[in-house]
Amino acid sequence: MCVHIGGGYFLANRLRKLLQNPYKILAPYVRPDMTVLDVGSAMGFFSLPMAEMVGPNGKVVCIDVQPRMLQVLRRRATEAGLADRIETHVSTENSIGLHGHDATFDFALAFAMLHEIADPANFLREIHRLLKPGASLLLAEPKGHVKPADFERTLSLAREQGFVPTDQPLIRLSCTAVLTKPPESR
Repeated sequence: MCVHIGGGYFLANRLRKLLQNPYKILAPYVRPDMTVLDVGSAMGFFSLPMAEMVGPNGKVVCIDVQPRMLQVLRRRATEAGLADRIETHVSTENSIGLHGHDATFDFALAFAMLHEIADPANFLREIHRLLKPGASLLLAEPKGHVKPADFERTLSLAREQGFVPTDQPLIRLSCTAVLTKPPESR
């Protein structure tokens, strides 16, 4: 989840959209009126498009360990007229910290951040708890930082936490998986 502010501007860069268009990446998963979770949101590269996609009755909850990133995200959301759809929370290094939000989210995104987490099993357990039964997590990790064998170990951890891998969408420069919480899960 940790990215320096200077790196944050790279992550929110418009040129990045040429390689990783958030609308194309998220279109299969995010629909109007959903409540979605963006973990490691930084300055909102995916958060702002998700806020547009969920529409005026939807909600995007953005989590980051760096308060300054979330301040920039809130400013950008206000400038885009999307502030009423975005809620921000500062996480700790050990927890997402959304207690009382069990089975709240229709979709979660963890893009290029899980490799930064000290306890990925705990992270996946928290996400599983926060998702509604039948909801999915789109997990994407940068190929330059995460080897395929390490990504496979992450998928094994996800299965141990109750997730079922259901898809592997093609996203440039990324190892990916869609992990679904089974409909009968609590």
